[in-house]
Amino acid sequence: MTDDIAAQLARVEAEEAEVVLPRFDLTDAWTLGSRMRDAAAAAGLPIVIGITLGEARVFHTALPGSSADNDGWLERKTRVARRYGRSSFGVGLAFAAAGKSFDTDARLDTTLYAAHGGVFPITIEGVGVVGSVGVSGLPQADDHAFVVEHLRAWLADVSRSDS
Repeated sequence: MTDDIAAQLARVEAEEAEVVLPRFDLTDAWTLGSRMRDAAAAAGLPIVIGITLGEARVFHTALPGSSADNDGWLERKTRVARRYGRSSFGVGLAFAAAGKSFDTDARLDTTLYAAHGGVFPITIEGVGVVGSVGVSGLPQADDHAFVVEHLRAWLADVSRSDS
């Protein structure tokens, strides 16, 4: 394992432990997704954004420059986050840190699963993982960082409004 992979994995694991929400419902999905879309549009990012609760897709949008390929990647990364209960980036890094390749060692159909950055679990305090929020269209570390940035901001806003 290289130090770079170990450091990235430690950072992602810390993010996964940190971003635990007090609640998340359909209204929250719309609010968060809309904020993410506004920020991506303002930055000219060619991404798709998706939010799921359970098996339901509750928010989806595509920005100029994105394509159906990005939708496919988002679905594959979402399946990984759902199956493993953690970020798709974290899953890929954990395999790499163990000297393995997700594509071969997970023994999952790579047309259905992709352990690349961009999808993060929606974890509710005292409940567990209830869904996911993700993007596709940027390099995987950037996809991941965009999602984490917006989940942190949403969590800070909810924490302020709930107190």
